[in-house]
Amino acid sequence: MFYLVDFSVIKPDLGLIFWTTLIFILFWVLIGKFAFKPIAEALRKREGDIQSALDEAAKARAEMQNLNAENERLLAEARTERAKMLKEATDTKAEIVNEAKDKAREEAKKMIENAKVEIDNQKNAAIVEVKNKVGAMALEIAEKVLKKELQGDNAQVGYVNQLVDEIKLN
Repeated sequence: MFYLVDFSVIKPDLGLIFWTTLIFILFWVLIGKFAFKPIAEALRKREGDIQSALDEAAKARAEMQNLNAENERLLAEARTERAKMLKEATDTKAEIVNEAKDKAREEAKKMIENAKVEIDNQKNAAIVEVKNKVGAMALEIAEKVLKKELQGDNAQVGYVNQLVDEIKLN
């Protein structure tokens, strides 16, 4: 115990310095080999994992930007195509309407021409019928005049006038 009473931390002796230094160096070698090396490797591995994750994130971000750009391009193409289709539909509609109008005008012209031809045919038929009736009447009058011919010119003229008046009444 004597030895411990004389112990002072403020003034260490040479043996204490030697053993403290030896134990400290041995401690650092063991810690370095068994603790610092695995910790350093774990940190390097973690740094590599973080870097690869950052690289993957940057790659994914670039792909997303490419996909967004592609989507925008496809949307623009779709809008252009839709506008083109609407324009074509409008043009087709106008063309169909114009064709229908032209057809209707053509049909109306044909109907008017057919009606004119029919009217002319009816008129000609009526004229032929009138002519036939006038001819029949003339024959009838001539027949009756011939029957009365024996009575004289004045009697004939009176008889013809009488027949004409009768025919007008019918």
